[in-house]
Amino acid sequence: MMRERALVAVVDDDESVREALPDLVRELGHEAEAYSSAEDFLASSRIDQTRCLVLDIAMPGMTGLDLQRVLTARGKNIPIVFITAHGDETVRRHLKERGAVDCLVKPFSDTALQEAINEALNPK
Repeated sequence: MMRERALVAVVDDDESVREALPDLVRELGHEAEAYSSAEDFLASSRIDQTRCLVLDIAMPGMTGLDLQRVLTARGKNIPIVFITAHGDETVRRHLKERGAVDCLVKPFSDTALQEAINEALNPK
């Protein structure tokens, strides 16, 4: 019996990330969908199927943090792995305190992403 592949949504305004990450997520055995903005993700029909969100912090318009707030306000408790090009340990700690699974600083390794997604899908 094949286990159901979890849907991991990648939300990033950087096209190269939107092209590379979903491929990696699929290689890790999950289903992947990419969105170019938080607004696109909110407008999608797949929010309720999403089991993990790989979310860029800094995006034009609605930021990753704004999206986290909106989802929380709507009662959508989707585990979030934040990704950022400008993070440091303070940012990471702050995000984890606010409920993020992790915050990975670009460029991050495939292994780091795999571990963060696994943690999101199988919380301890």
